[in-house]
Amino acid sequence: MTPMHTALYVRVSTVDQEPENQLLELRRYVAARGWTAVEYVDHGVSGAKDRRPALDQLVADVRAHRVQAVVCWRLDRLGRNLRHLVMLLDDWHSRGIAFVTMGEGIDTSTPAGRLVAGVLGSIAEFERARIQERVRAGLARVRAQGRRLGRKPCAVSDEQFAAVATLSTRHAAERLGVSHTIVARWRAVNKTCQEALAETPVFPASAQQP
Repeated sequence: MTPMHTALYVRVSTVDQEPENQLLELRRYVAARGWTAVEYVDHGVSGAKDRRPALDQLVADVRAHRVQAVVCWRLDRLGRNLRHLVMLLDDWHSRGIAFVTMGEGIDTSTPAGRLVAGVLGSIAEFERARIQERVRAGLARVRAQGRRLGRKPCAVSDEQFAAVATLSTRHAAERLGVSHTIVARWRAVNKTCQEALAETPVFPASAQQP
């Protein structure tokens, strides 16, 4: 049997704390199960931070199918908050990633662990539905206030764009006071229109009906 490629994730909040205390237990666990392991360590990183280098790399490796299982010391070492934790575990469960936490005794490679994963998945689905409802409510409120959604309309006329047609995109944008993306988009649309007009057949007057 091919050994399962496992990620060991540990985090300590301050540089004075030693992640080795967590790693020792995790190494013993994967060795007992005959798994191979790669270690991801966030040293001196608060759990409330949005960006955690080791966790970000772990998530990327899971999505790249380099990892088949994730083992951590406790749940509070992993998630920023309950919502982040539930969404993360639900994503891993959908990808077939086994998840083990030593402190809470969760192991999704077992029937009992899969039951826990199913409950977490239901919570994640509920949270996604709440987010969608809040987005729809926000859009409806903006529309009710008469505010326009999307990009602001461009205040530059076609004549003004045409007047700077000989300039480079950057210089034209500076002259008009808009971004170079807007100039490039107008020129692309204008070119398409000009090509369409050039391909339109022009009938002689004698051939037209009186």
